[in-house]
Amino acid sequence: MEIRPILSALMRSKVAMVLIGLQIALTLAIVCNSLFIIKQRFEHMQRPSGINEADTFWFGSSGFGRGYDARATQLADLQLLRRLPGVVDASPAWSVPLSDGGWSTGMNLQPKQKTSTADTALYIVDDHAVNTFDTHLVAGRNFKPEEVVNATFGDSLHPAAIIVTKALADKMFPDGSALGKQVYLAEDPPTSTIVGIIDRMQQPWATSESIEYTTLVPAHMPYGNFTRYVVRAEPGRRDEVMKLVEQKLVESNPSRIIGKMRTIEQTRNEAYSSDRAMMIILGTVIFLLLAITALGIVGMASFWVAQRTKQIGTRRALGATKFDILRYFLTENFLITSAGLLVGGLLTYALSLWLLTHTDGAKLLPWYYVPVGFLCLWLLGQLAVLGPATRASRVPPAVATRSV
Repeated sequence: MEIRPILSALMRSKVAMVLIGLQIALTLAIVCNSLFIIKQRFEHMQRPSGINEADTFWFGSSGFGRGYDARATQLADLQLLRRLPGVVDASPAWSVPLSDGGWSTGMNLQPKQKTSTADTALYIVDDHAVNTFDTHLVAGRNFKPEEVVNATFGDSLHPAAIIVTKALADKMFPDGSALGKQVYLAEDPPTSTIVGIIDRMQQPWATSESIEYTTLVPAHMPYGNFTRYVVRAEPGRRDEVMKLVEQKLVESNPSRIIGKMRTIEQTRNEAYSSDRAMMIILGTVIFLLLAITALGIVGMASFWVAQRTKQIGTRRALGATKFDILRYFLTENFLITSAGLLVGGLLTYALSLWLLTHTDGAKLLPWYYVPVGFLCLWLLGQLAVLGPATRASRVPPAVATRSV
């Protein structure tokens, strides 16, 4: 089929052609970058926390009354929790992964460093924490009971022994020799010795750039009359154990309030709620843009078919087949879509570069998104024009003899 007659016909409807082309260009740019952002958010949400999320829950205990002894209550609570049926283990913990609250500090190789070698979250726990969180030692050992000290909230922590994640160990000692090495928490001595390395345990902050850098510190440290506990239940018994724990703790000491029981799964859902909302919004935008673009192509093609009805009839009378008419409109739409996609390809990378310079954590759009976007929008355009083109191919030759 000759392309020149099609181009000549398009030049007589420049405004409609330009508007549809720009619509396709903008759709390509927004859809490609939106899909890439959705992919990034999805991967962000799927990062493993390093702990047993399905069976673990946490809660706080707040005491009241003059005679309330938080430290004695904490020790008694831990003994009670570990004896309850269905409980695998329990530990005090000031925070849990993805809970969006906790402590952090710099970890240094030398005293008085101006810039920390790494920033790490601190989990104040006891010797049952590794088992409670169900994280796994890849080197070294767990804390010994005598290494768990009694500390007062607000004191500087300088534990003799610490356990760190593998990511943090590799950051501090890239040659793989972290086990047994001494480091400084914050700026001042004394040092802390790395006695164990766990494979993974995320920080409380889902947006942290150093989310894999975590340190376990052995200490019993209530905050006033407040203590937080983490409990791991036997598989499939978490909800049952949560009710039992609340009941038994209230019975054991009525001079306190047991806070809301929260599962790690709930904590994860809340931590990534903004990511999930963004994915839904961008998915809706993609759907609406594609729908509007398809409707725009359908409307334009339908208008041109109505305008050219007599011309189509004349062509049919001169021997054009239904397939010739169908091919004409499909080719015409293909040319408009291609022109829009070429402009859209440039807009796509321009938008990606803008996001890269104006958005924290943004990455440059991979090259293959644009070719895939081309194929998808070509297909969408051809499917959208197929209905009007089919109606045009059914125009009978007799239409050419009718007077206007």
